[in-house]
Amino acid sequence: MVNVRKRGKVYQYQFEIAPINGKRKQITKSGFKTKAEAEKEGIKAYNEYNQTGHSFTPATISYSDYLDYWMKEHCEINLKYHTIEAYRSIIKNHVKPQLGFYRLSQITTSTLQEFVNRIYVEKGFSKNFLKNILKVLKTSFTYATDVVGFVKENPALKVRLPKYDIPDEDPVHIFTKEEITMILERFRNNHAFYYAALTAYYTGLRVSEVFGLTWEDIDFKNKTLRVDRNILKKNQKGGSKNRHISGNATTVWYLGTCKTPSSYRTIDIGNTLTNALKEFKEEQEKYKEEYGDSYMKHYAKEVVNPYNNKPETKIINAFAEIEVALPEVNLIFLKKNGVFEGTDTCKYPFKVIHYELGIPCRFHDFRDTHATRLIEAGADIKAVSKRLGHSTIKTTYEIYVRVTSKMKNDAVEKFEQFAINL
Repeated sequence: MVNVRKRGKVYQYQFEIAPINGKRKQITKSGFKTKAEAEKEGIKAYNEYNQTGHSFTPATISYSDYLDYWMKEHCEINLKYHTIEAYRSIIKNHVKPQLGFYRLSQITTSTLQEFVNRIYVEKGFSKNFLKNILKVLKTSFTYATDVVGFVKENPALKVRLPKYDIPDEDPVHIFTKEEITMILERFRNNHAFYYAALTAYYTGLRVSEVFGLTWEDIDFKNKTLRVDRNILKKNQKGGSKNRHISGNATTVWYLGTCKTPSSYRTIDIGNTLTNALKEFKEEQEKYKEEYGDSYMKHYAKEVVNPYNNKPETKIINAFAEIEVALPEVNLIFLKKNGVFEGTDTCKYPFKVIHYELGIPCRFHDFRDTHATRLIEAGADIKAVSKRLGHSTIKTTYEIYVRVTSKMKNDAVEKFEQFAINL
């Protein structure tokens, strides 16, 4: 029962809760301008207390409201930024419009299966995208059953994807030596992309790892490269996905954690990449002098992630003439004037590679090519796996090592040698 009374010029509500150590306890809150406002908030707080802290009843909550709860209590705390954004888009555009109005407790396997079948027929999404939608359904219901106990059974566990008669085309393209030469020759004057591509090709780093590198990560003496961060792009609230061309762009770059614990690594690099990066560093020093006060510098500002309340590092940009009381971040892949575009550096070049050079490509193909060529050359799979930052050898085999014509021919030749020697 909620009691409301006036205390001075304001109103307060009060209600009794469970006794502790045999002593009566009450929840009290004051500061309301009117009695009606105090009663409204008091009843709301009382109901929430009776529902063990929830602002809803688990048995009657809609799937739409539950998804908001799941995003806040699980996804925003535990998942990476881009995963959160991908889930949010799927929920907003596909799940809520067709399933959000149902109560969480009334959704069945048939409800979800019909939903998946329907969007498969009506939308014609790729198998991979449909997998992502199904992942949202399964993981959200797994949390509802196994973690918070809002429902007893997971109706998404037995949902199946429709059969695709035509298998998804493998997007991976393993570059030939000729193609690598064509790409690098075409962008010799675009040094931010040229040296980034060269680094990816010679190391197998992920795109976010490449653009997260600083000069402190390169040990020219010992010829090693350290990976201990990612670069992460976020768009300011109300902003767009425009490229970060100037300090007025809405894109903000952050230095984030690596993908997995095994992604933190130090790898050896050869003379080709070592010498190339030396040249690029010397070039940057010349441009710093040439641009002077108008050269763009970058600084690390420690901020708090509003989702999980954890610290993260935001990149702050300022012209050299401005004094900034923050530690400088010596990012490697910059434009001549010092501007950092992060992974957006690749957008225009890859259009050129695809349409002008006629080479199908993604930045990740440099990584796949690096891994495949190492295996082709007879490198130890454990060493390759460690170099790529994989947690298991299985990942290296199944995802990154592609069967090339050379590997196919080698297999045939080895069998022929075996057969002849019988």
